[in-house]
Amino acid sequence: MNKKAISLLSGGLDSVLSTRVIMEQGIEVIALHFTSPFSSKREKERGLQAVRAVSELGISLILKHKGPEFIDVVRSPRYGYGKNINPCIDCRIFMLQKTKEIMAEEQAGFVVTGEVLGQRPMSQRRDTIRIIEKASGLEGLIVRPLSAMHFLPSIPEQEGVLDREKLLDFAGRSRTPQYRLAEKYNLTEFGSPGGGCLLTDPIFTKKLKDLFEYDKTFTMKDLELLSIGRHFRLRTDTKLVVGRNEIENDRLLSLWEKPYISFQPIGFRGPSAILKGNIDDGIINTVANIMGYYGKNKSTIILIESNNGTSNRHTVENGNIKPEGLLIGA
Repeated sequence: MNKKAISLLSGGLDSVLSTRVIMEQGIEVIALHFTSPFSSKREKERGLQAVRAVSELGISLILKHKGPEFIDVVRSPRYGYGKNINPCIDCRIFMLQKTKEIMAEEQAGFVVTGEVLGQRPMSQRRDTIRIIEKASGLEGLIVRPLSAMHFLPSIPEQEGVLDREKLLDFAGRSRTPQYRLAEKYNLTEFGSPGGGCLLTDPIFTKKLKDLFEYDKTFTMKDLELLSIGRHFRLRTDTKLVVGRNEIENDRLLSLWEKPYISFQPIGFRGPSAILKGNIDDGIINTVANIMGYYGKNKSTIILIESNNGTSNRHTVENGNIKPEGLLIGA
């Protein structure tokens, strides 16, 4: 086995430390960071943190998007969900399977992860770690430097590529040992602890479940929209997204393209909106009422624009009726 490894680098403290511990043994390490359509703002910041971390470590970084394949994992996870719609075990297996493909491309001998036994309640228990490793096709080839002494020696350790005595025995949820180790290595580029996956967010997951139920041909753009604005299910085939502030209004406009229809307020300060689905006078009235309600405007005039260049105005009197029963989530 050669002295080259792929390290799963989230940008958090544990993954950065694990990478550094392995580098100390003369191993060439390439960092691998996965991005996802379900990344929260915090998780996206971790992506930037991963870039800064590899600069401090002096290694290269591969960015890999989980992509449409991952959607099937979210919809039908073999090992089920956590508290909301987070398939943590299946997600971990998916990432390791993709890592195995990259190992072959990079001619790397093993994988490094920042897992710490007992730190996460679902994916870092001893039994689930064993399931994940077996299902990934990487049995014996995953090294967990921070918790290695709590597991049987990996193949790199058995073959003498790694000195087991230089690996660690961290376990549990306390990160005090990790911070001490970061001080030893003079590492400063790492993110704060805590999850950042939108699949653990109860409001986001309501929107996602609604999308899975009513839109069988959704796109990656539909997924991106789930983290923007207020969502309203007007009919089984029609959904409206309404901006909550100026930033979201601008974002909706930037994402507006076929088959979406754009709605803009005229003569009052109010939200922008985009709609996907069938449109008629009843739908238009409902949209105007919602925009008027959030714009605090009684006489609502809106501009309706489709992507074929046509546009028209529509007026609704007393357009400040609360949209009861239509809002998805909160």
